[in-house]
Amino acid sequence: MADPSSYRPRPGEIPDSPGVYRFRDEHRRVIYVGKAKSLRQRLANYFQDLANLHPRTRTMVTTAASVEWTVVSTEVEALQLEYSWIKEYDPRFNVKYRDDKSYPYLAVTMNEEFPRVQVMRGQKKKGVRYFGPYGHAWAIRDTVDLLLRVFPVRTCSAGVFKNAARTGRPCLLGYIGKCSAPCVGRITPDDHWDLADEFCDFMAGRTGTYLRRLERQMAEAAEEMEYERAARLRDDIGALRKAMEKSAVVLADATDADLIAVAEDELEAAVQIFHVRGGRVRGQRGWVTDKVEEITTGALVEHALQQLYGEESGDAVPKEVLVPALPDPVEPVQQWLTERRGSGVSLRIPQRGDKKALMETVQRNAQQALVLHKTKRASDLTTRSRALEEIAEALDLDSAPLRIECYDISHLQGDDVVASMVVFEDGLARKSEYRRFQIKGFEGQDDVRSMHEVITRRFRRYLAEKEKTGEWADGEDLTDGDRPTTGADTTENGAAATENGAAPTETTAAPTENRAAPTHGPALADEPALTDGPALKDDDGRPKRFAYPPQLVVVDGGQPQVAAAQRALDDLGIDDIAVCGLAKRLEEVWLPREDDPVVLPRTSEGLYLLQRVRDEAHRFAITYQRAKRAKRFRSSPLDDVPGLGETRKQALIKHFGSVKKLRSATIDQICEVPGIGRKTAETVAVALAGATPAAPAVNTATGEIMDDDDGAPETTADAPGEPVSAGTPDERRGQER
Repeated sequence: MADPSSYRPRPGEIPDSPGVYRFRDEHRRVIYVGKAKSLRQRLANYFQDLANLHPRTRTMVTTAASVEWTVVSTEVEALQLEYSWIKEYDPRFNVKYRDDKSYPYLAVTMNEEFPRVQVMRGQKKKGVRYFGPYGHAWAIRDTVDLLLRVFPVRTCSAGVFKNAARTGRPCLLGYIGKCSAPCVGRITPDDHWDLADEFCDFMAGRTGTYLRRLERQMAEAAEEMEYERAARLRDDIGALRKAMEKSAVVLADATDADLIAVAEDELEAAVQIFHVRGGRVRGQRGWVTDKVEEITTGALVEHALQQLYGEESGDAVPKEVLVPALPDPVEPVQQWLTERRGSGVSLRIPQRGDKKALMETVQRNAQQALVLHKTKRASDLTTRSRALEEIAEALDLDSAPLRIECYDISHLQGDDVVASMVVFEDGLARKSEYRRFQIKGFEGQDDVRSMHEVITRRFRRYLAEKEKTGEWADGEDLTDGDRPTTGADTTENGAAATENGAAPTETTAAPTENRAAPTHGPALADEPALTDGPALKDDDGRPKRFAYPPQLVVVDGGQPQVAAAQRALDDLGIDDIAVCGLAKRLEEVWLPREDDPVVLPRTSEGLYLLQRVRDEAHRFAITYQRAKRAKRFRSSPLDDVPGLGETRKQALIKHFGSVKKLRSATIDQICEVPGIGRKTAETVAVALAGATPAAPAVNTATGEIMDDDDGAPETTADAPGEPVSAGTPDERRGQER
């Protein structure tokens, strides 16, 4: 615990001007970012008597080891810079709103030749128009189903669209009149784009124009005695009215506004937002946050506005934002919103009438969300604090382990041996710092040796960063055996594992930070992408891959695994990190050099936290192991042919039907494939001649070997398959570790 007076700036050093400040801990990691109209007055508040500070502010200033600041010209610039740094550094002591769900949007891909209507979640994309967010995806689908009768816009995926264009036959929606079938040329690209634009106008609230036009067309058809067309138009009008009824009118003057309400107590705050467009509630969303410092309702509103509009521009920022309390001062925030929109934005507290009544409804939703969050959240602050204290007491630690790292080994009968590292900070999972390892030092199954290798590699990287930043004590040196390296033996695969078994991206580049890397690998499923990038920077404060040490290392296993982890730390000369293991059979906690385990009560919050950490490490490891195995099964001898891309591989497989038939083809026959020259054909023939043929697939029901010629095609680039293995799925899962 640091003394704030040890890093307090000298009198006169802090400028009396607007700016943004950053507190860093002893490892140069940014732990708090704030802005101020006067840096001198604001920072002075942190360096007063600790007894006068809010408990969490006191924790922050005693965790910090330095403070630095950046001067800007205006408060608006300070607001923008504060938001950028919070997004970049993800400081642990800042207010960070967490969505209580991933809200779905109705999206129209106006950036495509044939725009598509679909449900989208996650980060917004350029050129796509969004409507919502909605509470449920089924609400979007119900609305779209009604509107497709009037606006038959494409809703199919790219694969379905291409298949229909190839066969010349539209999908079912094309036959029943709910799609204009641009895939088969029933409508031109320009006309289909105009149709999608009209759909967007209707969803944006401009409904009266289309209803009046349809009513006029219905009357004209009736006058001309075209009763079938008139009946169809009548049904279209009914569908539009029904879709409009799904979102009731709440503001009679067709207002575009966002209403933000806050419910809070001493520890947490919940925010609810209603999105009103054209006088109707078009979407709702909610956030919750821990109050990590003494903060006013106006400051909570300011952080919510940053979260809500920090990545938005244009019409996504409404003309009017109604809030329960105004930020202090309000002018910079209002000017910032105006710049985001490109025109004037009114930020105010509703005082009377319909808007005040609607704000009360939003406030009730926020209060209910806070109550619900507290009742269902197992990891509330009190419980987490008690769990960490119980762990510290049971393991005889000097202080609560605020950062816990857990390691697990996974393999399938000794194949594809991998390891995982998960990180919990303050009792909560920090997925951005999860890591995966491939065991490189040996082949086969040896969990103890694998654990020693993983711990060694992880903490060699920590020592390398410690040496790079000059944190070694005077006169301290490393032996050759302990000296950190940055070679292949310490290179880890940073890509995050996925729940759906997608093949991970593997790299051997130098380590880098997680969140601020200029390039990222594909974001797969629900896990964040953690691929390698450029080299580490020493003083940027971003989260680094292995530069931040834990207070406690947990291994999935018993006495042998714990001994291996402790031996790895001893070999590296690290003696200030505690180690324990959690054995699955009896949930016993094992300590190094102890013959008997520590037995925590079954009702212990500390044991529950250790179990969650262990189970998360196991999940992350086995997911990676399955992904590696799936990637290996999908591999083809053609993958190793230099200069042969995916398109030409597919052309070869399509021409010959299988790799087996391609292997038996002559060079002249390979040259007959479009795009394959003689030199490439020779390379392919040589590569296949040297490759070992894949084992034949086996029908587990009959024991029959299924040859290509008997109707079991080899894996192709278009339809990757997995070889059939003996045993039931339950038996195969039982072989996984």
